Amino acid sequence: MTPDDTSSEPHADRGEASVTGGARRWLARATRDPRHFQITVLGSLLAWGVLGLDLEVRPAVAATILAVALLTQLVATRWVGLPRFDARSALISALSLTLLLRTGSLAVAALAAAVAIAGKFLIRVRGKHVFNPTNLALATALLLGDRAWVSPGQWGSAALAACAVACLGFVVVRRAARSDVTWAFLGFYGALLLGRALWLGDPLAIPLHQLANGGFLIFAFFMISDPKTTPDSRAGRVLFALLVAAGAGWVHFHLYRPNGLIWALAAAAPLVPVLDRLLPGLRYRWPSLASLYPRRRKEHPVTPYPVPHRMPVRSSRRLAVRRVLPVLALAALLLPALPAAAFCGFYVAKADTDLFNRASKVVLVRDGDRTVITMANDYQGDPQEFALVVPVPTFLDRDQIHVGNRAVLDHLDAYTAPRLVEYFDDNPCRRVYEDEMRSLGGQAASVPSPRKMAADARSLGVTIEAQYTVGEYDILILSAKESAGLETWLTGNGYRVPAGAAAVLGSYIKQDMRFFVAKVNLTEKHRLGFSFLRPLQVAYESPKFMLPIRLGTVNADGPQELFVFALTRSGRVETTNYRTVRLPTDAEVPLYVEDEFADFYRAMFQHQVAEQDMRAVFLEYAWDMAWCDPCAAAPLSASELGELGVFWLGGGPVARPRNVAPAQDVFVTRLHLRYDRDHFPQDLLFQETGDRTNFQGRYVLRHPWTGSDECPAAVTYRQELAQRHEAQAAKLAAMTGWKLDEVRRRMGLSGAQPAAEPWWRRLWPGR
Repeated sequence: MTPDDTSSEPHADRGEASVTGGARRWLARATRDPRHFQITVLGSLLAWGVLGLDLEVRPAVAATILAVALLTQLVATRWVGLPRFDARSALISALSLTLLLRTGSLAVAALAAAVAIAGKFLIRVRGKHVFNPTNLALATALLLGDRAWVSPGQWGSAALAACAVACLGFVVVRRAARSDVTWAFLGFYGALLLGRALWLGDPLAIPLHQLANGGFLIFAFFMISDPKTTPDSRAGRVLFALLVAAGAGWVHFHLYRPNGLIWALAAAAPLVPVLDRLLPGLRYRWPSLASLYPRRRKEHPVTPYPVPHRMPVRSSRRLAVRRVLPVLALAALLLPALPAAAFCGFYVAKADTDLFNRASKVVLVRDGDRTVITMANDYQGDPQEFALVVPVPTFLDRDQIHVGNRAVLDHLDAYTAPRLVEYFDDNPCRRVYEDEMRSLGGQAASVPSPRKMAADARSLGVTIEAQYTVGEYDILILSAKESAGLETWLTGNGYRVPAGAAAVLGSYIKQDMRFFVAKVNLTEKHRLGFSFLRPLQVAYESPKFMLPIRLGTVNADGPQELFVFALTRSGRVETTNYRTVRLPTDAEVPLYVEDEFADFYRAMFQHQVAEQDMRAVFLEYAWDMAWCDPCAAAPLSASELGELGVFWLGGGPVARPRNVAPAQDVFVTRLHLRYDRDHFPQDLLFQETGDRTNFQGRYVLRHPWTGSDECPAAVTYRQELAQRHEAQAAKLAAMTGWKLDEVRRRMGLSGAQPAAEPWWRRLWPGR
């Protein structure tokens, strides 16, 4: 070893020790600030939600929120004269907003991001900003109407997901020293849900399902626990958590509106300054600020912007520009929205509700609080044995009940059904440019007297509030004081109530719901001459946008199928207490599927249900009414929509793409679920969204070109055709769970390998 080497070694040790010490000091500073954990956790949740849960986070919207939040933070920093631009707080708000806000408008996304950041600087009391930035932005966006919404059900209720969110959130709140407000809120809200379930007689599966929702846990661990907007004292924070929990319960269970957590937190936030004055405590400060400005630590605790010195304006501006410009550049690349491509296929077959046994169909027409429900009867037995008991949220007058036209419902089913379309490859040696679109047009049983029936009902605590004959149905509107009496009365009057229904009936009674009860009037049925039971329709006004399914699961001997067709003015309808999942679509399938499309679709749906553990509602169709591409049936006419209860028509057509017929102001959503009592403990709760993105379950047959022309393009085409067939086989197996080897055999691919290209073709590729 040379003297030079010996003399240089200590210097190397000192350098290495210096680097290691610097890294440790940087890591120590980073772990002291809970914002670093929040950014990491929120970023991880966003990645998991997009990649694992398929959350509908649009890149353009996410980029807009991120860019506007950082830009607003920069402008506000310069406006109030802060010494440096700090992106961490704005980044937390932007990530939280991206996780929760859903909108198709970039303007709404930009406004929400600006409000989130500006609110911290503009709405302050004694140096402390009042509203949680994300909560203020969400409340502002929701007040704009149907252009923005929150999808709490999309996070699902899987135990693993709930555990992951809870654990990650716990790390954040512990680092932010605000775990007490989170646990207090969870305790109060959990007690409210549990107490309500015990009062209603509901099974514990219902409150557990509500508490295991990922969106609820994100609120509890990342929003209400914000250390800068919660009260300063522990007693104040516990009281604050109680107020938010009570407010959320009031919104959910009294007003029957979604997003109760968001509204409750926004309403309780202005009370924080009052709580701070009544129950004073130590003001929370980010650790990084205290270490950055040590000389200001003993100054007045409510100084809004501690500024011990000012950095040179040029260096501060240069630093901010270096940090913000890359974000703005990324946003500029992502902002332009990509136009939706037309399908322009040829309709071959459809997967309507007839493919599934024991399938019920319900049409929900909804605008504001007004609802029209059409219930199709899939009953196949003796009409004398038919009975229908449906909980309804309000009293129904005779004029609110109607007998519908089953043909219209069948038409809606065909129009929205998932479809098989086909294309034919062109000769690769001849380039053909053409646009094509093709739409295809395809004796009476004795009954007790009304007086005796009413007397028997009163003796059991049941009130017959109204009695009508509508078409071939005898209708009763009942209310009751207790479930056992109602169950006894229904059983004694020929209504087959499943064993064990008393608990479910009692829950509806305590929610002040009535019961719509229907039986077939055989005399009227014979007089009218119908050989089948027509669908029943009811119209009412109530804030409850729900569909009761629990009675049908009480004594069912297996899972049931339900198709829900929602007609609205604003856009797509989704469930708020279960995940709404889009079915796989736009997949190329082998040609032999054309002869087995029914088997394919049943297998595909069964496989998707299994992958979601039968805890999801599947979206099969969402589109503006009166046009489609391709059409499985002719669009419904205005008169047919009127028969289904669409009461707002007549305001003129809506503009549509050129060469497409003007559309009615109706958006149709088709949902399909397979359910039972264990996997769907709650009734279905819905909300309208402003999402008017077109979607349809669509599966493609692509017929290969079989000509004998020779050209370089034909050689490439034949090579790619074999790869395409292999991809189709793999896709079909993945969607249905069918064995890949069997699919390949049915396609004629077993043991067959793509023909090798002759070696001499590679010598002169341009020839």
